[in-house]
Amino acid sequence: MKSKLTAVAFATIVLAGTAAAAVPASAAPVKATPTRCHTADLKAGFAMGDDAKPEMGQTEKQTQAYIWFTNQSKRTCTLSGFAGVDMIGAQKTDGTWSLARSSKKPEKVTLKQGETVDFSIALLPVAKSTPQKDKFVPAKFLVTPPNETKHFTLKWPFGGQILKQDGATHPGTYLNPVGL
Repeated sequence: MKSKLTAVAFATIVLAGTAAAAVPASAAPVKATPTRCHTADLKAGFAMGDDAKPEMGQTEKQTQAYIWFTNQSKRTCTLSGFAGVDMIGAQKTDGTWSLARSSKKPEKVTLKQGETVDFSIALLPVAKSTPQKDKFVPAKFLVTPPNETKHFTLKWPFGGQILKQDGATHPGTYLNPVGL
C-alpha cells in the first residue's frame, strides 16, 4: 500500500513539474483588459474653476459648462460615448429637457483609480428680457454615464437662463462625448 501512495505522489510531482516547465519563467502575467465604468464606480460634478464656469451673464454667443467623472473604484475602467443629460427646469413650464448630442465621434477613455475625465455642454444663454416662454431656467441635471441606466443628480450652480429649444432639430444647447 505504501508503494502505491509513493507512486501516486511521485507521479503528481512529475506532472506538476512538467506543467511548470511548460510555462517559460520569463512570461509576464497577463493583465486583464479594463471593463467599462459603471455608475457605482464613479462620482460626478460640475467643473467649478474660473476657466470652466459658463458665462451665463452674456447673451451674444454659446458658452460651455463641464461635467466630470472620477473613477472612485479600486480598478481601472473605461468610458466611451455620450453621457445622458436631462435638465430639469426651475419654472413649472420648463419640465425636463433631454439634451441632444453633437456630431463629434466618441473615443474610449481609460480611467485608473482616482483619474478624472470630463465632457462639455454647449449652452445658449438668453437675456432676462427674453419672453418667459422662450427661456429655460436650469435647476438640476440628471447625468447618466455612457451605457448606464443609473444617474447622478447635480444641482445647477451657475444661474442664468438658456434659450428654450427642447424641440429643435439643431439646438444651440447640446452635449459632447466624454473626453472631448
